[in-house]
Amino acid sequence: MADPTRAWKCVVCGYVHRGDTPPEACPVCGAPADDFEAFEDASPPSPSESASWRCIICGYVHDGETPPDTCPLCGAGKEEFEPCVEASHETVNADDRRRIVIVGGGIAGVSAAEAVRQTLPNAEILLFTAETDLPYYRLNLTRRLAGEIADTELTMHPRDWYEQHTIQLRTGVTIQELDPDAHRITTDGGETVSYDKLILACGAHPFIPPIPGSELRGVSAVRTLKDANTLLSLVEKDTPCVCIGGGILGLETAGALARQGAQVTLLEGFEYLLPRQLNRDAAKVLEAHVASMGITVRTTASSRTIEGEDAVASVLLQDGTRLTAKAVTITTGVRANSHLARRAGLAVNQGIVVDMRMATSAPDIYAAGDCAEFGGAVAGLWEPAQYQGTIAGFNAAGALSEFGGLPRANTLKVLGIKLFSMGVIQPDDGSYREIVDRQEGSYRRFLFRDGLLAGAILIGDTSLAAAATRASRERLDCSAVAGASATVSEVATHLNHLR
Repeated sequence: MADPTRAWKCVVCGYVHRGDTPPEACPVCGAPADDFEAFEDASPPSPSESASWRCIICGYVHDGETPPDTCPLCGAGKEEFEPCVEASHETVNADDRRRIVIVGGGIAGVSAAEAVRQTLPNAEILLFTAETDLPYYRLNLTRRLAGEIADTELTMHPRDWYEQHTIQLRTGVTIQELDPDAHRITTDGGETVSYDKLILACGAHPFIPPIPGSELRGVSAVRTLKDANTLLSLVEKDTPCVCIGGGILGLETAGALARQGAQVTLLEGFEYLLPRQLNRDAAKVLEAHVASMGITVRTTASSRTIEGEDAVASVLLQDGTRLTAKAVTITTGVRANSHLARRAGLAVNQGIVVDMRMATSAPDIYAAGDCAEFGGAVAGLWEPAQYQGTIAGFNAAGALSEFGGLPRANTLKVLGIKLFSMGVIQPDDGSYREIVDRQEGSYRRFLFRDGLLAGAILIGDTSLAAAATRASRERLDCSAVAGASATVSEVATHLNHLR
């Protein structure tokens, strides 16, 4: 009999499995057994197998007997999909007809609905979204902005999919009130809806710094399909555009506008791009790639005022530089949509506080995605939102599943270039040994301490990402290549040998 006090955490998505050994594949993201690490906690057992497909390029999970012809997120062909495991729980009564209400039509909300329907074929599922469009892949908005895909290609599922899966999709509806004691929500139209279980997947809203002029026509965030289409209506060849914020979304937005032929200036307040993921040398490689696309990058840049009468005309920086602009995007982060939960008396910090099962402080209410705070952090990323939504859906359906936290590594694809980083990015003392190989368009850097791999950054060729993650996670001996004379090629050979 399996020991329910033993636990294993998937380092890719954070799912926690209970048993003597890790599962052959993660039921949430499809990662293999090698990507599980021992995890100390205790709780009931996890799911068994069923059929689905995982894109090995971006991690998208497709529900169906066969893989899709192309991945709706990254465009990979069906040959880039591999079978993975879905969840089904023997302890669940398939005839259970509970009503599960989901607030939010982003990836967390739709993933929750999919998990509920997979677990409870007869449950009543209501999915509310404030947007009037069908739920779509927000991650692909910059591809829409670049002209790579049409609006219709953004949608997660066609309308008849919701009908086929008996999911009541209510678009254009905002939830105004939540009464946890009465197990009831109230819409902006005054309708009251009762629930047995509630999943809050309310997402987030853009954080707009208090820059004078940010209300002018031509200034927008990049959060919704409406934002993207409004921006597209302003941009044509040689249109001067300023992108405020040099994070991942800011970079992708700048790249999309550049592909439309716009003259783009990207403003980053820090000394270099992506300081959370990269060191200064690695950022230089990324900045060279960005510059090759015709984008002007200004670091340590701070906006004083956005100028114009009715519409934006320019951006004035704190150093006195004035940048002509007919369109300005602001991508300076997001804030969790937690006001509904806060007014209802749920525990809220940066986001709605949840435990490992995505349960909130109120009975029968779960939260997932950009509105949820786990372990003191709001993920704010697409993949964790998908994983959390799936786990919240399982639990709302009565199938116990857990989230053990965010992965310790970052794997990104920004402007067509692959990035990987993990562990220590900026050493705080001289006890680390750094081994670096920098080529045109690529960068590999490994950081060792006391014979162990303490950190890694890969740009371009990220094939060593899995081996580096495993070496760090399992504290494998790397003393043979941690010395001053070792080369990156020798490190690569050593890490691959450790697999």
